[in-house]
Amino acid sequence: MAEIEARKADVEDVIIPFAPALYLAWADGRLQPHEIHAVRQLASGLPDLPHDTKAALDGWLDPERPPEPDRLRALLDVVRDAAPRLRDDAPRSLTELGEALARVRDDGREPSGPALRAALEAFEAALGVAGAEAARALLPETADVATSEPAKTLAFDPLALNRLLDADHYALRREVMRLIATPELRPDVADAADTHAYRERTLERCRRLAAHGYGALGFPEEFGGRHDIGAAIAVFETLGYGDLSLLVKFGVQFGLFGGSIWQLGTRRHHEQWLRDVGTLALPGCFAMSETGHGSNVRDLRTTATFDAATNSFVVHSPDRDAWKDYIGNAALHGRAATVFAQLEVGGQRQGVHAFVVPLRDEAGQLLPGIHIEDCGLKHGLNGVDNGRIAFDRVRIPRDNLLDRFGGVRDDGTYQSPIASPTRRFFTMLSTLVAGRVSIAAASLSAAKTGLAIAVRYADRRRQFGPEGEPEVPILDYLTMQRRLLPRVAEAIALDFAISDLVTQYAGRAGPPSQEIEALAAGFKAQASAFAATTLHDCRQACGGQGYLAQSRLPALIADTDIFTTFEGANTVLLQLVTKGLLTDYREQFGELSLWGALRYVGGRAANELAAWNPVTGRRTDRAHLRDPAFHAGVLRWREERLLGTLARRLKRRIDDGEDSFAALNACQDHAVALARAHVERRIVERMNDGLGRCEDARLRPVLELVAALHGLDRIEGDQGWFLEKGLLEGAKARAIRDEVNALCVELRPHAVALVEGFGIATELLPEIAR
Repeated sequence: MAEIEARKADVEDVIIPFAPALYLAWADGRLQPHEIHAVRQLASGLPDLPHDTKAALDGWLDPERPPEPDRLRALLDVVRDAAPRLRDDAPRSLTELGEALARVRDDGREPSGPALRAALEAFEAALGVAGAEAARALLPETADVATSEPAKTLAFDPLALNRLLDADHYALRREVMRLIATPELRPDVADAADTHAYRERTLERCRRLAAHGYGALGFPEEFGGRHDIGAAIAVFETLGYGDLSLLVKFGVQFGLFGGSIWQLGTRRHHEQWLRDVGTLALPGCFAMSETGHGSNVRDLRTTATFDAATNSFVVHSPDRDAWKDYIGNAALHGRAATVFAQLEVGGQRQGVHAFVVPLRDEAGQLLPGIHIEDCGLKHGLNGVDNGRIAFDRVRIPRDNLLDRFGGVRDDGTYQSPIASPTRRFFTMLSTLVAGRVSIAAASLSAAKTGLAIAVRYADRRRQFGPEGEPEVPILDYLTMQRRLLPRVAEAIALDFAISDLVTQYAGRAGPPSQEIEALAAGFKAQASAFAATTLHDCRQACGGQGYLAQSRLPALIADTDIFTTFEGANTVLLQLVTKGLLTDYREQFGELSLWGALRYVGGRAANELAAWNPVTGRRTDRAHLRDPAFHAGVLRWREERLLGTLARRLKRRIDDGEDSFAALNACQDHAVALARAHVERRIVERMNDGLGRCEDARLRPVLELVAALHGLDRIEGDQGWFLEKGLLEGAKARAIRDEVNALCVELRPHAVALVEGFGIATELLPEIAR
């Protein structure tokens, strides 16, 4: 205290009103020497300022002799010592603060004349600061950072959101969540240190899941399951919150290997293999992709030639491009594989069929004719043993052909219940659509995990803030809200959309419809791309903490990056969506011939666009902008416009003599834009449907904000197109941007509760998010 009083004694009484401005001028280095000199000249030229005040200011404003640190601190001591005696009203400028200090100095008397105010205003103008903020920065803090945060009350119970999202399989998801949160199964940064050990741990973790019966859920009861594909997908989706190598290993074994035997095989195949697949007594692979062909399944090069003399097939890889590539479970653990190959019977090709081919004996040794290479370290998912498989005239029994859609009779001739080879091929592939549905769901789970980490971290991490006041949570900044909250809204919308798709798929009778196939392709593309971009945003939101392995974000980014590629590269899948939109006829799905559809589509789109426009004038009021019908209407208008114009472009090219492949290739960007427009419109509509199912009175108003934010975010994301087409005008585009900002601010208090509503076990979240 004595030290402070000694410093204050060094400040002349006449200087006290100028103490705030003098302190700011020197302490923050705001003014350069020539600017200090200009202020000095200004002070000396003020006509009504007393001579002793001018002389004191002249001494404090000498560019050649700046004040020593202790003398400068004395100015701050004077201000803060007087603070308790200031009037209750906070000073709104440095001028007001200087006048208040003068009143304290003069025992409450008002400063005489306008000279002091004019001088103070001149100083404040010369400093060029925001007066109110500068004044607050100089006064003592009134609250401690650790105790200043108000008690938070939740507007809704996160469990209500969790139950709404998890719906029919809530109990099963909770059961799986508890299991993957145990120390034995949850992600561990130490896994990355030893790839071989990580692969073995992943296999053992998969065995634990199989022991609980989760792997066989989609199989019939007689083979250890429940015949419940919805439950199987729910388990897979829940695994997406944990170790993603375990997720993929699980999916390859039970979803792809087991699923292909179940969906493409017949009774004898089910009896021979399904129970062992479901218990993991028979580890297996799904060998479809080849090095040289990737997504082009129809033109695979591996052959399976029927040898009538021995009643067997000879499976062969004719060259290196025909090796089965990136095959999960192949490098170490797989003892059999579903192999997709060109079937040859009696010298004739019958198209791609699936065969069960043994790879290893029970001791794990490769069988004759089987060659396997390890793909080695990958960008992520290193708990999965991906490998490349080559077949050198490997002979398998005739019964190993999965012949639900085509097989070889006892007399050595080919037979199929589907006459058209093209239709047979796409019917076969359509039975495996569960893989795309599952990857869409798991992509969303990984994105939700990243959002739960980033939102919780941003809610607690403090940085910067008003001068003189405590630092604020970084989620209070609009830029951070803009980065995270629209992604939270999209995650919830995607959840409703994917859940609806799962319900349709699981409840169907027979092969999935064209609509389900198209939605599975579109939602997989949308959800995997969403996960990739969202997780990068989450990493950046967590700053350097998000770059540490302990945050889980680097692993989530690396492990989900491939989701945009497997089960169909996203660009290819989006074109499948477009082809579905261009025809009402299932037999044309997947084909590039568009003749049968163009007349129908072109006419429909032209008529609907002429008859309907969802925009009501130039309305920019809040009720209109937040109206779900407005969002869905605008997105449907975009889709119909893109559909009609694409149909006309394709027809014009075909009329000019181009073949359908060249015509579609020339319009490929248009086709992908249409697919994205269709998928986004469907997601917005499913979000609104989900909102309609919400019966919780506290949750519903928050979900209405979520739905409005998602709808407007989708429109704002393509506002350039809407402006180009004249659907939006500049004023409306600006109003949408402002409304997105307003919705982010309104949802800020609910952000943590929303991500808690994802139901992710605390043990699966890193320290920075707890």
